Amino acid sequence: MRDNPRHMAPTSKQILCIEDDAETAALIEEDLQERGYRVEIAADGHAGLSAILKSGPDLVLCDINMPGMTGFEVMECLTTLAPQYEAVPFIFLTARTDRDSELKGRRLGADDYVTKPVDFEILAAIIDARLGKGARNEVLARRVALNDREVECLTWSARGKTSPEIATILSIAKRTVNFHIENACRKLNVATRTEAVVKAASARLIDPQGSRWTK
Repeated sequence: MRDNPRHMAPTSKQILCIEDDAETAALIEEDLQERGYRVEIAADGHAGLSAILKSGPDLVLCDINMPGMTGFEVMECLTTLAPQYEAVPFIFLTARTDRDSELKGRRLGADDYVTKPVDFEILAAIIDARLGKGARNEVLARRVALNDREVECLTWSARGKTSPEIATILSIAKRTVNFHIENACRKLNVATRTEAVVKAASARLIDPQGSRWTK
C-alpha cells in the first residue's frame, strides 16, 4: 500500500510548473505539495523561462501549447541562454498525442512527455525517478526481471490502454495481455495493474511514455 502523501516528509526539491491552464496548474501544485515537493507556478512561457533563470528549479514541468511562447520555445531558449541548466530534468505536459510532437520534444532534450489529463500517480513516479528518490527502487530494479512482453503490456497500460487495446497494438490475444500483466504483478508483488505500473515506473523498469528505461 502506498504511503499517504499527506504524511510524507518534506523534501528540499523544487519543481517549477509552467502551465497556462489555472485549474490544471492548481491540481498539479496541490498534488505535488502533498507529496513533499516545493512547487512554483508560472502562467506562461515567458514567466516560466524567467523563473528557471531566477530560481534554478530541480525539475521543470512545462505545457507545450501556451500563448506567447510555446513549451518547445522555452526549452530552445533555455538551451541557448543557459546551458548550465541542461542537466535539470524537463518534462513536457501536453494534450497533444501525435508522434511528431513527441519526437520533437525528445529531440530537443526533454526527459519525459506526459499527456493530459494527467495521471498523478504516474507523474509522481516519473518525478521520483528523475530526481533519484528511493534507493529501494534501485534495489527493486536489480531484483525484478520483467520480460519484453511484460514491459510492453505495462507500458501501454501506463498510457491508459485497456487489455483489448493493448492486444490490438501488439497483435496478440487479450488473454495473453492479461497473462503478461498478471505475471508482472506477481513479480512486483502487487495486486493490481495500476500498482504494477506505478511500481515499475518508479523503479525505472518501464518508461510510461513508451520505451524501456536506459540503464
